[in-house]
Amino acid sequence: MRNLPLIMCIIFMFLRERIVVSFTSSVLCSRVPGLSPYQKQLCIEAPDAVVSLSAGQLLGAHECQRQFKGHRWNCTQVWKKDMFGHIVIIGSREASFIYGITSAGAVHAITAACAKGNITMCGCDSKQKMQFASESDSWKWGGCSADIGFGMRFTMKFLDAREIENDDRSLMNLHNNRVGRKIVKLLLRTECKCHGVSGSCAMKTCWKSLPSFQTIGDVMIKKYRKAKMVQAIPMVGNDADQLQLVLKRRGKLQHTSVNSQKPKRMELVYLQPSPNYCERDIVSGILGTSGRQCNRTSSSLDKCDLLCCGRGYNTHQIIRSWQCNCKFKWCCTVNCDICTEHIEEYTCK
Repeated sequence: MRNLPLIMCIIFMFLRERIVVSFTSSVLCSRVPGLSPYQKQLCIEAPDAVVSLSAGQLLGAHECQRQFKGHRWNCTQVWKKDMFGHIVIIGSREASFIYGITSAGAVHAITAACAKGNITMCGCDSKQKMQFASESDSWKWGGCSADIGFGMRFTMKFLDAREIENDDRSLMNLHNNRVGRKIVKLLLRTECKCHGVSGSCAMKTCWKSLPSFQTIGDVMIKKYRKAKMVQAIPMVGNDADQLQLVLKRRGKLQHTSVNSQKPKRMELVYLQPSPNYCERDIVSGILGTSGRQCNRTSSSLDKCDLLCCGRGYNTHQIIRSWQCNCKFKWCCTVNCDICTEHIEEYTCK
């Protein structure tokens, strides 16, 4: 019992640190705009995970802009005020991509942070190490496998918490969130390291690792092109007050769930046809293409005639200057020429 005062002191310091951290998290999370009460509670419990999740949302937003660069809709300013609020865009095919790619980004960032030890609630996936290959195999699980389970669970709890209305748009968002999460899991890679004498590979240690996010974006854009139009109809029986999504065929409305086909779990869904995105409509989250830079000689979607929607474009003469042909002169100066270039830029009227 001689060390009891020391033990009590350590416990007190530990509890005090937990209280301070909890208070700090509570203050910081209360200042994050756009969070629902449940999201604020998750933020207080796991602030480091929420930091990684927000980084993942930005990762998804940047990949969205990369995939749609040169399109009339180029995935800019789709968040009205904050990263965690509702996305301002109609329930179009483009909205399905946004929800899918940002959900995937959140899973990717959280799982990567777990493997790096940046989140206290997770680490490497210990379940993989408990699985052994058969005796005939020359490899075993090891290393730090990505804890994709934690990344998917936390992302689902946090992002799905904002979809509280039982309406068609919430069902659409929840479906596309799930697609984004599952794509990351399906694209996990198995990496191995060889062990043996003189560089031989008598034994391999393998682990699950995350793919590059560009790989995820390339898969998601293919799903965007094959996205299915859906509508919400009441369920049958005791759950008649609940809605479900079914495929909308040839523009006809379905008023019953009999013979109605549900969308596949791994395909993106949307509610409304996409507008042409030519004219500005802030309420619908459409910025228009006026002022966008276009390519006069391109044969792709960024061609001026296509991007400017037939309104024409302005030509700008620009002179660009920079230092060139620099030579070092002993001792100790650098002499450079000034090079200039005349270029033309084109922007939509």
